[in-house]
Amino acid sequence: MSDVNDVVIIGGGVTGLSAGLYAMRSKLKTTLVERMITGGQIINADVIENYPGFPNGISGPDLVAAVEEQASKFGLDYGFGEVTQIDASRRPMVVRTEDEEYQARAIIIAGGGDHVKLGVPGEEEFEARGVSYCATCDGNFFIDQEVAVVGGGDSAVEDADYLTRICSKVTLIHRRDRLRASPILQERFFQNPKVELLGDTVIDAIKGDGQVHSLSLHNVKTEEKRDLTTAAIFVYIGFNPASAPYQGLLDMDSGGHIKVDLKMATNVPGIFAAGDIRWQSTRQLANAAGDGVTAALAAYEYLGEN
Repeated sequence: MSDVNDVVIIGGGVTGLSAGLYAMRSKLKTTLVERMITGGQIINADVIENYPGFPNGISGPDLVAAVEEQASKFGLDYGFGEVTQIDASRRPMVVRTEDEEYQARAIIIAGGGDHVKLGVPGEEEFEARGVSYCATCDGNFFIDQEVAVVGGGDSAVEDADYLTRICSKVTLIHRRDRLRASPILQERFFQNPKVELLGDTVIDAIKGDGQVHSLSLHNVKTEEKRDLTTAAIFVYIGFNPASAPYQGLLDMDSGGHIKVDLKMATNVPGIFAAGDIRWQSTRQLANAAGDGVTAALAAYEYLGEN
């Protein structure tokens, strides 16, 4: 077992790295534990245009490298492995991976999660080249073009409405004949002349030539098949927060997002959660960094009182 850390951060995306930067600047002995490589999902982004300070955009790998270099400059330690458990019954607490244990006086969980994918041909091939999971991140790449959104819940309908302010037309594809979104969002959606709903429809494949250009669809009731021309497809069929190791320990919502207060504090004293893994997250990169900062400052305050 390693020496006692003031803070152990779980997750090496922008949230975790930002927390690490602030924790180290606060002179807290800190170790960041990442299951694979630092960066999280943003490492796959070719161009990020909505992160403050980069008017010409920046690639995901370049941004991650810069934040990691900044945090490392202040002495942030790194550990690698998949976290399997937090033991909060003892103090200091223990963060366990398959091969290592880390003692921690405070813990920041910044493990993010994974978008539920369609699992159809072309999805992985065209990710970041017309396949997106975030309209507010990537919508501006498709100004005045026709795009598609997949899903029937609040996120799908809300972001379809958002895209109509940017794109010439938005087709919402849903495998059922009724949407699951809240009534107020549906009312706004159906009043918008720039949207079209394709109900009872699923996607068989995403096609393109370097960039998405069409979708292969079929109707689940009539079995009719058709192609839909589109410049992009935005997928909203679910998000799985990486919170399974903390089930039974931390309060969560029905989707497995960890409940926190405004300081990112969970129901367990000394444990904080930040970024996409927490409830009511906007899943925006700038907010993810801010969450990490908030959690680090809250951990510093907690440690000063305990």
